[in-house]
Amino acid sequence: MGTMRLSKPLVVSVSLLFFVALSGFAHGFVMTPRSLLNRLSQSSYYLTTKELWFDQTLDHYSPYVILPFCFSDICYFYSKLYFLFIPKFLPFFFLAGPPVLAKKFGAAVVSLEHRYYGKSSPFKSHTMENLKYLSSKQALFDLAVFRQWYQESLNLKRNRTGAENAWFVFGVSYSGALSAWFRLKFPHLTCGSLASSAVVLAVYNYTDYDKQVGESAGPECKAVLQEITELVDRSLETNKKELKKQFGAAELDIDGDFFYFLADAAVVAFQYGHPDALCTPLVDTKKAGMDLVAAYAKYVKEYFVVLTGYGGFKYVLKLHISRWHPQMTPFALPKLIQYHLDLCKNVFGEGIYPEVDVTNIYYGGTNIAGSKIIFTNGSQDPWRHASKQTSSPGMPSYIITCHNCGHGIDMRECPQTVSSIEDNAQSCSIPDAVNKVRHKMTEHIDLWLSECKGSGWHSMYTCLA
Repeated sequence: MGTMRLSKPLVVSVSLLFFVALSGFAHGFVMTPRSLLNRLSQSSYYLTTKELWFDQTLDHYSPYVILPFCFSDICYFYSKLYFLFIPKFLPFFFLAGPPVLAKKFGAAVVSLEHRYYGKSSPFKSHTMENLKYLSSKQALFDLAVFRQWYQESLNLKRNRTGAENAWFVFGVSYSGALSAWFRLKFPHLTCGSLASSAVVLAVYNYTDYDKQVGESAGPECKAVLQEITELVDRSLETNKKELKKQFGAAELDIDGDFFYFLADAAVVAFQYGHPDALCTPLVDTKKAGMDLVAAYAKYVKEYFVVLTGYGGFKYVLKLHISRWHPQMTPFALPKLIQYHLDLCKNVFGEGIYPEVDVTNIYYGGTNIAGSKIIFTNGSQDPWRHASKQTSSPGMPSYIITCHNCGHGIDMRECPQTVSSIEDNAQSCSIPDAVNKVRHKMTEHIDLWLSECKGSGWHSMYTCLA
């Protein structure tokens, strides 16, 4: 079968790493597994940062597939167990469970690294043939198989038969979509899900992203960013080498990669609710009649690279130079739509395009027909227009409105911190809008967990994170 270990030749098992944190699958934000491990190891929230491995099926739709080599097993982390009572009452939060909610409900958090990310890759090279097993459908089955295996392991350890813990699924951004889709496709395996900033609608040309960036920036800052774009365009034609060196990006030989990098640096400020970090110095520079390109280069090097937790500038350069990014998304600067089409062609070959209609038919897009799914979005988040922003029966939706309400704001203990994993909420100012929606979230989770308990599930909640 496709789930055997290294001692079983000819069969591949997918290596998936489980860890406890907000998943780094949002636009532009990718925290490397090593940097995440370092962050976790410094925290008292976690029971262990030891890598724990689990066998997984390579192709859930053809479990008996035979291949001429095999790879490693699946890796995951346990979180600290937040329970103060007997184990049979332990909840589990799965996918990206926030510590503040886990602590409130006395839950343990278990998180899975997506196949093909970090160490969780079945192949040593990402050829087209090898990439055919990379999909959200396979990823959802990964979660379901692990959830079942973990539950059975707990029952065996506790000498129980057929017991079911109460599992709740959390996610942010792409993992937020996975959270919603997991509840949609496997409702019998979870009591509900929280889909924070969940991009559930596939869009071929997502112009709403750029429109939201413009709205969030405001007229003054938007005009300055447009001027910088024109200045960069002109400088690329006359002084390309020095311009890239000014941004510390001399290694980016391909102009499209350079534009991608500069665009990412700008929009991340709006996406994560930090518009002032970008706009204030640029507008001040404009008013003072000083060099706008130099001011933007300073922001890119000192804020985007250093302060946002991007795993180091060399990692960012490697990401863009490689011309391979599992999430191909539109950005704010011009020419990048064609850049991404070219990127798809370079990576996947001629005639390969995103299956937008097929994806929306399969999952439902914003008309998802699920139940007990909470959707949350920040008002300044450019991705919210590809999420479910209106409530429907069994699926409440909340827009968190404030000046700095960005991507996944409800899932960060300190919303102002871009790469926060477990910031002390007491040390930062949390907008009232965030607290109000968190209160609503807690009410829904409490109700759905109690309904699980009433239907025969143990009140030992599990957060699949």
